[in-house]
Amino acid sequence: MKFRGVDLLDGEGWRRGVDIDVAEGRIAAIRPGRARDGAPVLCPAPLDLQVNGGGGRMLGACESPGDVLEILAAHRRLGTGGILPTLISDTPEITARVVRLVETARRADSGILGLHLEGPHIATPGAHDPTRLRDMTAEDVARAIEAKSRTGALMITLAPERATTAQIGELARAGIVVSLGHSACTCEAAEAAFAAGARMATHLYNAMSGLHHRAPGLVGAALTRAEVFGLIPDGHHVADAALKVALAARPEGAIPVSDAMAVTGTSRESFVLSGREVHRRDGRLTLGDGTLAGADISLMQGLRHIARVTGRPLAEVMPMGFDRPHRLLTGTPNRLAEGSPARLIHIDGDRVEGFDGHAWHILRPVA
Repeated sequence: MKFRGVDLLDGEGWRRGVDIDVAEGRIAAIRPGRARDGAPVLCPAPLDLQVNGGGGRMLGACESPGDVLEILAAHRRLGTGGILPTLISDTPEITARVVRLVETARRADSGILGLHLEGPHIATPGAHDPTRLRDMTAEDVARAIEAKSRTGALMITLAPERATTAQIGELARAGIVVSLGHSACTCEAAEAAFAAGARMATHLYNAMSGLHHRAPGLVGAALTRAEVFGLIPDGHHVADAALKVALAARPEGAIPVSDAMAVTGTSRESFVLSGREVHRRDGRLTLGDGTLAGADISLMQGLRHIARVTGRPLAEVMPMGFDRPHRLLTGTPNRLAEGSPARLIHIDGDRVEGFDGHAWHILRPVA
């Protein structure tokens, strides 16, 4: 496969007018080519830090490493290059099993970036099972540090009400990305958690204390103190006006996530979450009482939504999807080079395609 005279965009910026050869799922060569106006853009496929499921499976229900890889495959077909499989608040036994499965799956495919434990040390349940929420203990901290040694990257979403600043500091020093979320905490409590080592806020605005001019809450602390924050850009979790506010306040801090569930990549209209049925209708996933339970978008659809809302070209939006997550997890830019896996997005006008290392997939905007 050969690309001629494309504009390459990666974590180090633009390289205009280059020729690229792809062979056996990897970039074989990058050479200077002919620059031209309106050239197609080639960039790394985006990385999704919040993937609860896909391809008909939820991470917590996976029984084998192959099941985890099936979730990855479902997202690859939709243009995502790598995922952080996300376990919604569960028991210590299921958490331990998921750690083992992710450890093995990651060795089989580097598209498994690590693991995201969203709970159980959270305070505002949202769609999580309230009976599984609890305070963090010293044993939990030890288990998390041990899990980090096995999964590579580890992100933990917790609420300041459920963990001490000393525990947050211990997790952070172990290289775990601590993200604040599912919390009704004050701005001051969140600021203390960020000062202790928390780096991120999970799905900004959702399941957290909101922004008020005299009580800025976790939203206010995230927009002023967090290194980065996740956003679910599906038009349902966050109103377009609120999306614009977050991007205007901290344009360098936003990391779009899909918050995808089991139905992603399938035609299924429902699935079961912690014994409760989740319904898929009109682009929304909801429990019977109307509570949002994850999102019904791929990460590429979310990035295209951001481009539409902000009026920016899709190529300009893409780095927040492929570079910021990479820098958060590795500390390095997401750079395409000879020998790199060819997990790519090709943008040519309104036509957008994703290459998963084996085949091209046309990536259609959300209906």
